[in-house]
Amino acid sequence: MDPQQELFTKLLLELKKKYQDTGIGVHDTFLPPDGTPYPFVYLADSIQDDQANKTTVFGAVSQVIHVWHNNPKQRGTLSKILLEIKDICYKIGETKNFGWNLVRVNQRILSDTTTKEPLMHGVLELEFTFN
Repeated sequence: MDPQQELFTKLLLELKKKYQDTGIGVHDTFLPPDGTPYPFVYLADSIQDDQANKTTVFGAVSQVIHVWHNNPKQRGTLSKILLEIKDICYKIGETKNFGWNLVRVNQRILSDTTTKEPLMHGVLELEFTFN
């Protein structure tokens, strides 16, 4: 399996396990439809940069994860979800074919006025190295 896909699958499964029975939905491929309850997590873009030598492939995968919440007064809840996701990411040490190390995290919390109701939008940009 491609390193990017292997990491994406691992993240998706870990996030779904973490948030099952909590009311926090985890989505991938497409943003969820209107009417989806908040807060929710969305696994978005991935970028892979790899190199090979004679015996192995190594490189980096960047993964973007979004979290939306519809109550701007609950910024702490959004921040807590972002922290939980980062904790999951830091604990990923290996998947079936690759060893992983989370080397960089960029976290932003933004106001989002793209819907009728004001939203809080958390963005995690995660960079993992693999070998």
